[in-house]
Amino acid sequence: MNQAKTLACAALLALGLAQAAHAAYNVWTNEYSVSRQELETAIAPQFPRKLRYMDIFDVTLSNPRLGMDAANNRLTTVVDAQIANPLLLAKPVNAALTMSSGFRYDAASRSLRLDAPKVDNVDSQDLPPQYARQLTALGNATADQLLRDYAVYTFKPEQLEMNGKRFEPGKITVEKDAVKVEIKEQ
Repeated sequence: MNQAKTLACAALLALGLAQAAHAAYNVWTNEYSVSRQELETAIAPQFPRKLRYMDIFDVTLSNPRLGMDAANNRLTTVVDAQIANPLLLAKPVNAALTMSSGFRYDAASRSLRLDAPKVDNVDSQDLPPQYARQLTALGNATADQLLRDYAVYTFKPEQLEMNGKRFEPGKITVEKDAVKVEIKEQ
């Protein structure tokens, strides 16, 4: 009976910490779950975003739409892009960029960060297909500048400590509606 009370108290403590931090901790599987909604909230401040590429092109990114690519363990982000250069382009080029990124844990900052961003697809009705390679190169530079090492979630110290024991995030798995982060004892 005493063990059941201890387990119930630990579960309630974990739930309280998770609610304060806006990430759900599952005491049975030892993992935190960061929902798609939480990821959208974390990424939203990046948009709209104006970038300059090679001091030639002005790129404006807006309207991010997140997806979870569980099969490839990556987060996908589709953004509307407008590329302008009054000297080279008669009118701005509009495109939809589909970017994807993996995840990594940074122990120094206790944060879950985006890793290895890349452009998976460029869709534009404004440019002929032969310019897709250049537009993809521009998109990859943009993805790298915008998403590489961007912290989408930071663990609070108390989320990684319990009963005098320290824990560290392990395997990171992208699922249909959330990112799961395994928590292991150090």
